[in-house]
Amino acid sequence: MNFMHSPAGPGHHEVVVTRVSDLLWHAVEDGRAAGQVIGRGDASRRPDGRLFISIDAWHGAVFDRIAEVMSADLPLPLYTVVDEADHDARSAWQRAGFTAARRERGYLVPTDPQAGGLGRVRPPAGVTIVPAGQAQEGPLRALDRVIRDEVEAAAGWRTMPAEVLPCPAGTTVLDPSKYAVAQHGGLYVGLIRVAPLTRQPRIGLIAVRADRHRRGIARALLAHALGSLHRRRTAAAWAEVDESNTAATALFESAGARRTAGTVELVRR
Repeated sequence: MNFMHSPAGPGHHEVVVTRVSDLLWHAVEDGRAAGQVIGRGDASRRPDGRLFISIDAWHGAVFDRIAEVMSADLPLPLYTVVDEADHDARSAWQRAGFTAARRERGYLVPTDPQAGGLGRVRPPAGVTIVPAGQAQEGPLRALDRVIRDEVEAAAGWRTMPAEVLPCPAGTTVLDPSKYAVAQHGGLYVGLIRVAPLTRQPRIGLIAVRADRHRRGIARALLAHALGSLHRRRTAAAWAEVDESNTAATALFESAGARRTAGTVELVRR
């Protein structure tokens, strides 16, 4: 995001910001033709209940005015996400009172088991991997709920990769066919979700029940998922990891993942 700063709008007139719907704001420079929008702001509520906003404006003064109006119209806290390399955007949000809340690393993960060092990884004794599309829906949903409750009670679900998914209230597993699971003694104990996007598959979630941590289950799930992609001639997958999640960072980097991007989540409280 590159701003051209001006004391008012681009033509040095007052910027008027109007809320045109519950989640949309338009900025118009006073004196311009009616309806000529020079900036806009959007808001969306994520499944975890947090309210995220975004602003599209070329001029710093327009951005500042939209941010001021949205912050007054909406309940706090408000969140936004910026590319870690976009210093202009981050500075603009900081002017609006936002501060860094968390950072997320973006990784390219090779699927070749030789390149990633996962060729010899096998599930722990007694654990089997149920391939994507073959898991029983009821036990899968039950496992997802257990894991979500455990994460929320510990670090908090906000530390997991953020996804804006149009799902009914309380529904977290939208497409069971995207999940492979680890099973032990008839119980589902871990899962991995891979979105088979055309351009690049995305590892959206990998998690294991708290009472089964440190047994190599997550590594076995990752090896299985990447191996399946490799057999379909997919060279790499994409994954995001919260920077504070040292276990997940170590898992992906030990699998040959290469950090290629990053984002900063900002909040105004």
